[in-house]
Amino acid sequence: MLLELDPTSQVIAGLKIARDMILVMLVDFKGNEIKQSQYMLQDPRMPADTFVQEIRKAVEETCHQADLSLSDVSGISIGLAGMIDAERNFVYWSSSITENNVDFRPKLEAGLPCPAFIENDANLVAKAEQLFGLGRGHRNFLVVTIEHGVGLGIILNGKLHRGERGCGAEFGHTKVQLDGALCQCGQRGCLEAYVSEYALMREAVIAMQDSSPKSVSDIQKRADDGDIGAKSVLERASRMFGMGVSNLINLFDPEQIIVSGAKENIGHLCSDEVLERIKSNVVKVDAPLPEIKPHDWGDLMWAKGATAYGIEQVSILKVKEMASHAS
Repeated sequence: MLLELDPTSQVIAGLKIARDMILVMLVDFKGNEIKQSQYMLQDPRMPADTFVQEIRKAVEETCHQADLSLSDVSGISIGLAGMIDAERNFVYWSSSITENNVDFRPKLEAGLPCPAFIENDANLVAKAEQLFGLGRGHRNFLVVTIEHGVGLGIILNGKLHRGERGCGAEFGHTKVQLDGALCQCGQRGCLEAYVSEYALMREAVIAMQDSSPKSVSDIQKRADDGDIGAKSVLERASRMFGMGVSNLINLFDPEQIIVSGAKENIGHLCSDEVLERIKSNVVKVDAPLPEIKPHDWGDLMWAKGATAYGIEQVSILKVKEMASHAS
């Protein structure tokens, strides 16, 4: 007997956790958007139990705006920056959570009325690119995400690669300098400590002593105007990024690398100078290099990836449930 799900009867919530807000997107089971909203956060980091409460409030508020109730939601998919074992809903570390090594499965089951799934947000961007973006038609590609931190989503042979523990794509925490700059993970010399939004802001405050930039855009503008300190910050970030991407190409030999993030965060990383630096550090073979493409989708991209993952996970649960009833 063929089992089918009614797409109009299922509502999926896809969430992107940012530092100051939660972006929520509600879709039906075909992926058609129902509603999206922003739920502002008071603190960028919070205890795990508070995090679950905020998730519930954000989804509940969005449902209310769509004339739905929380009970109408069949699944909640949460994109979170950090080291995450998605199979177990286990968070080893996240910049959004104050504790380490948190088993979220019982917390989500107790705090939410439907199944919920936590996944590394860069993995969700890779899913979004595969389904809706520049990754369509490609079986082997990488997505480097640049925002507050640095992430990596890996698609190999058409499938998302997570690693044995779910920590197989921590590009931001690969080392580019021994005993170098301090990373928010607590270690030193990570790529993220030179390339991410927080790293650029930290270095700019020191290098641009006569001013305090409020954003990466401010740093870029000052560099364009000839500020030596601003230029040095962006040049160092670009140098480290080029080194990191060269290593990715030497390791994975992908069809393409998508650099994803807000335009102001990725523009200086995709310049001709950076591309030449990457070429100079890649193993020389008589074949073209992978394409390196910037893609500025904004937070919407992350949420679309989350909804796609939510649909996938809920469909697995629903089909198992219907099959057990039919047997």
